[in-house]
Formats: sequence, C-alpha cells, structure tokens
Amino acid sequence: MISTPDPWWPTALLALVLLSDAAMSVRPPVFIQQCLEGVRFPRDWWWVLVVVKFLAAVGLVAGLRYEGVAVTTNVAVIAYFLCAAYAHYRARFLKQEFWLNCLGMLALSTAVLFLSHLSTF
Repeated sequence: MISTPDPWWPTALLALVLLSDAAMSVRPPVFIQQCLEGVRFPRDWWWVLVVVKFLAAVGLVAGLRYEGVAVTTNVAVIAYFLCAAYAHYRARFLKQEFWLNCLGMLALSTAVLFLSHLSTF
C-alpha cells in the first residue's frame, strides 16, 4: 500500500532543497551556469528547469498529506537526476559540478525514497 511519507522529514528536506535550487536557478550563479553550459543545455530552455524543480518541491509537499503523491514525485526527481547524470556523461562534462551537484542530488533523492517510502513496504 502506498501512503504518505514516514518519516516525513526527509521528504520535507528534499522539497526544501529543490525549492532552494529552483530559486537559485532563476538567476543562476556561476556554478549552475557552468553546469548547464557544460552539458550544452540551451540557454533558452533554462527556465524549464526552474519550473520542474519548483513543481517537484510542490509535489513533495503535497505528498505529505495526500497518499501516493510524494512517492511518485520522489521517483520523478530521481529520474530527472538520472537524466542529468546521463547528460553530463554524454557531454563528457564530469567535473566537480557533476560529482557534487548532480550525483549529490541523485543520492539525496534516492536516500529519501528509501527512508520515507520503501521502508514501509
């Protein structure tokens, strides 16, 4: 049975991190710009990442109340960062941004899935 996250706080933490990331991405600092340019992501599409991260944060928060929403959103966040990791690999942009930002967020979102959702199965 899919339920709300238990414990709830890892999901809330991931939502806060994604919301912060979305806010930073509105006017991306140098390290985010270098990351997006390094994987050759078109500048005209940078705004999409802000929307995706914001909606992911909203989905995680909504999932604290509504069954199944948080786990679905958490899986989507993992898929997002798997795609980002693949983009880094394909562009051969495996610098610090890849290891800290991309894989760090992939590890965090995967840990949240296991801590808050899979421990109940």
